[in-house]
Amino acid sequence: MPPTRRALLGTLGAAVLATAAAAPALGSRPAPFPGGRPAAPTGGHDPGHTPVPLRLPAPTGPWPVGTVALHLVDDSRPDPLLPAKPYRELMAGLWYPAEPDAGHPTAPWLPPAAAADWDAHSAPALGVPVGAADWRGVRTHARTGAPVARSAGRLPVVLFSSGDGGSRALGTTLVEELASRGHLVVALDSTYEAEQVEFPGGRVERALPLPDDLTPEVIAALLTEHSRARLADARFVLDVLDRLASGYRSGTGTGLLPEGLAEAAEPDRTGVLGQSLGGSVAAQLAHDEPRVRAAADLDGALLGPVADSGLAKPFLLMASGTKTLRTEPSWASCWAASTGPRHALRLRNAAHGSYTDLQVLLPQLVRRLPVPDAAGLIGTVDPRRSLAAQRTAVTAFFGRYLTGRPTGFLDRPGADWPELEVLR
Repeated sequence: MPPTRRALLGTLGAAVLATAAAAPALGSRPAPFPGGRPAAPTGGHDPGHTPVPLRLPAPTGPWPVGTVALHLVDDSRPDPLLPAKPYRELMAGLWYPAEPDAGHPTAPWLPPAAAADWDAHSAPALGVPVGAADWRGVRTHARTGAPVARSAGRLPVVLFSSGDGGSRALGTTLVEELASRGHLVVALDSTYEAEQVEFPGGRVERALPLPDDLTPEVIAALLTEHSRARLADARFVLDVLDRLASGYRSGTGTGLLPEGLAEAAEPDRTGVLGQSLGGSVAAQLAHDEPRVRAAADLDGALLGPVADSGLAKPFLLMASGTKTLRTEPSWASCWAASTGPRHALRLRNAAHGSYTDLQVLLPQLVRRLPVPDAAGLIGTVDPRRSLAAQRTAVTAFFGRYLTGRPTGFLDRPGADWPELEVLR
């Protein structure tokens, strides 16, 4: 069976991304992907045992959270990852402060068909057997289609992007926190790169198979290709937000937007947040796009021109493990060239996957299942403290640079969070 994307290029592939960032950038498309799809993993959980239930921690902001999924089609370009398809098709999740519950159901972490695919393909790559966890039962704290909270006023926008191969769902704990604190967050899936993307009607589009020969040069070319596709996707989404804010509704792929959402969005105050490759894309988008005010990178080595030319806009970098600004060459060169406000923090005893929802989901499984190398995936940092520190840092950053509510936290995080240290 071909190796899964998550094992090789997914959100946990810090070493792979660092290797690719250090390799020469390749502008040409790599060899065509081999035909077919990876076979489903064999084996599984003992059917006599009940799947382990999993829960996400609630956001801590003053507002309840609402969400809606948008099916977006960009017919101005062929799909960059599947050129035979004459248009680019995307799924996005919008998260926002909402009025108190009025009977709207809570949204799932993954929609049903995507959850089944995750169970069959993604979970086993993490060492979780098929059927061992109730992935379909994981719920968010957001109400589907709930009206926007009128008291929240105009909403600054944050675009979120996961690591290469990762579902947008992997950032839910941070996305919900930002929404509960007054942001409109747009979480975007990269079709044919993300392991599974579910479209209306239950159709799931899986990631294209990886090449058989994953040399560092091939990996670098793949990540460059994926980065370019994501940057184009992000610009398209910014255009959609501009149209929504100006009253245009057509082409959003949903019958009715939640009450007040389009009027509340304020695209003039937009930031970007990403993990791993998503963090690299966030920095590059802020570098290229005048509509973006600030970028936050969660443990992502930098690809593209931003690595050398730096940023003239606010930039937050959060590292894991023993990484520093000197150990990652792309961080060092970007830092030296940047002229905007810069903040670099390291989460002690964290791993690359600590900056995903796996930080809080895997420990729940470890209590019941022998998940191999869980510490290698999410570190040994206390999961609750890790998530709380990340939420505090990310909300402080966007609060300072999108809403004008400065705090001293980013400069002195260790006063309340010994898990965080400032990198200089």
